Amino acid sequence: MIDLLKVKDKNFVIMGVANERSLAWGVAKSLHQAGANLIFTYRKERSYTKLTKLLEKTDVEAQQVLACDVNDDESIKKAFSKIGEEAGIIHGVVHSIAFAHSEDLKNNFVNTTREGYAFAQDTSSYSLIAVAREAQPFMTEGGSIIAMSYLGAERVVEGYNVMGVAKAALESSVKYLAMDLGSSNIRVNAISAGAIKTLAAKGVPSFNEILHKIEETAPLKRNVTQEEVGDMSLAMLSNLSRGVTGEIVYVDSGYNILG
Repeated sequence: MIDLLKVKDKNFVIMGVANERSLAWGVAKSLHQAGANLIFTYRKERSYTKLTKLLEKTDVEAQQVLACDVNDDESIKKAFSKIGEEAGIIHGVVHSIAFAHSEDLKNNFVNTTREGYAFAQDTSSYSLIAVAREAQPFMTEGGSIIAMSYLGAERVVEGYNVMGVAKAALESSVKYLAMDLGSSNIRVNAISAGAIKTLAAKGVPSFNEILHKIEETAPLKRNVTQEEVGDMSLAMLSNLSRGVTGEIVYVDSGYNILG
């Protein structure tokens, strides 16, 4: 299976590890088990501290750990230039970055502020475009870019509010990027993960109710795990999915198919 994956000794950039529950960390573990070289970016010093502690207490190794503020084009350019200088070639990018102000999640959507709307879009959606632009010159052998999404992008999920709109923009951006980058043999897809107890999920007021509802109604009658999202992400980053681009792949126990 590892031979079919063809990720061994290839270079993957992982953006957005907040702690050990992060979806990005699940992807990192799956890639590590398949023999990939891992490059991590972080935004704030607090995230760097948590990431280094995670790396120290596990057997996951990092080829590079770099600062990258996705709200700053120069920071993104600088980070990917450094990655390119040391790694030479980038084979894949994991974009697991999303943020909205807490008041824009707790208040009714109609009360979303202009600043809050713009910030959620910039951080959660536009950042994928900026990252893809800077990664492309180093993806000289083609490769795969994946972003993390959620069902709230296409359906109203109580309490998800402005983040749902940002994720909708993210999924649309995935498709337009897939069209732009396909001629360079770069595939762009999104993983729409089911409800998992991540740091970001804690900001959604209805999160616990969502977990229970999925357990009761989803075809598999359970919630998915970080490992399951990580393994599907590995498949989407690997040679196994070489004919797939512009897709939103659901890893949610089938919950998305329900009316």
